[in-house]
Amino acid sequence: MEPALSVLMAAGAESMLERAYSDAVEQVDDVDEARARVLDAAYEQFCRLGIQRSTMEDVARRAGVSRITVYRRFATKDALVEQVVRREFRRYFDRFLVEIEQAETAADRVVLGFVSSLRAIRGNPLIGGLMAAEPDLLVPSMVSDGGRTLATVRQFVAGQLRREQRAGTVAAGLDADLVAELMVRVSASFLAIPSQLVDLDNEEQLAEVARKFLVPMLDA
Repeated sequence: MEPALSVLMAAGAESMLERAYSDAVEQVDDVDEARARVLDAAYEQFCRLGIQRSTMEDVARRAGVSRITVYRRFATKDALVEQVVRREFRRYFDRFLVEIEQAETAADRVVLGFVSSLRAIRGNPLIGGLMAAEPDLLVPSMVSDGGRTLATVRQFVAGQLRREQRAGTVAAGLDADLVAELMVRVSASFLAIPSQLVDLDNEEQLAEVARKFLVPMLDA
């Protein structure tokens, strides 16, 4: 597999998720205009040609800067890919944190999390497009990497469930890790394997699936 793609699957991606979430919560802004310009160019380049076929030179050309400028801010292609993906997660969390204010209960937040994550991944030109354009690289890696990808997301979801436990909105006896594992596996299966029963573009149908099958997992 292309080394740069491993950024999306490696165990270290968990900390990337956490950092993106923290950046959204704390409203951290990137004030480096040159860096933002390179990230914009890389995002467009990766969306158009995919990560595997894109080079640092391609990104520099699209950004209208020298290759040295790109390497000064991102030492390797892996580092650039990680920052582009992290920014996409940050954008997702920015929207999620606004939407979550409308959720009054832990059950509502589970439903919102399920629906919004599928919408964000499928609708994202980079991440969703990568799954569609390069499934021979990404999708098999998700199921043959020893469980690292699922563990990455599971750790993040479990962290959110523990937040609910500390707030007293979810039973203290809930096995947060196991529940998160099951929730993530359900979501991953819909992303990796098209469903003939559930319309993934129908958010009302997705919400109903979450209410019927994911919310009951919150019972200790």
